[in-house]
Amino acid sequence: MDGSTYRGEAPVEIRDLTYTYGEGDLKRTVLRDVELSVRPGEIVLLTGPSGSGKTTLLTLIGALRSMQDGSCRVLGQELRGAKETARVALRRRIGFIFQNHNLLGFLTARQNVAMSLELDGSLSDQDRLDRAGAMLKAVGLADHADKPPANLSGGQRQRVAVARALVGEPGLVLADEPTAALDKVSGQEVVHLLRDLAKSRGAPILLVTHDPRILDIADRIVAMEDGRIVSSDAKTSAAG
Repeated sequence: MDGSTYRGEAPVEIRDLTYTYGEGDLKRTVLRDVELSVRPGEIVLLTGPSGSGKTTLLTLIGALRSMQDGSCRVLGQELRGAKETARVALRRRIGFIFQNHNLLGFLTARQNVAMSLELDGSLSDQDRLDRAGAMLKAVGLADHADKPPANLSGGQRQRVAVARALVGEPGLVLADEPTAALDKVSGQEVVHLLRDLAKSRGAPILLVTHDPRILDIADRIVAMEDGRIVSSDAKTSAAG
């Protein structure tokens, strides 16, 4: 598999990363000389105002767009100059969670989770469904596995999204505003669930948020402004 050079180094290692949109008079630099490391099992929150570059950085780390300048190593794979086949292979090793759960309405919760295992040729359809069911049980949705998303609450749908992101045992979890559409109680439940499940599996989490209600889950809070990291503070009270 591409990225198989990973040997326990920091799951995310970024050096001198710069990224621009547009050309000529429309050229705009959205990331400037970013340096960031994420350690195994660490939960890092990316904060900052809209337009500070948080989501762009997350999509580069997730191999969802091509690198321009600098170095970005993710799970041992250098993304600068990486071919699309290598980026696709890396994305299969990353769990993604977005603000909108992006569940397919014509599938049950179990089928939505099982879909993320479709590319694992070693698993039968029943194996995928069994693993999906076990993951839904882990997120507290065992009794809702056969319901479509329309029959679930917003918090439950986001729990399905968490299960889908984690069922493939990813080496890294990337989340973009996962609590933005949830009330306080549901948001807290989702992020604490995500933290506990990821910690138990040793997978680091890099989470973009504007939500001050979830800062307590972080091991470290990285603040961005105008495309730069302006602070990176460990939260010893949240370490674990």
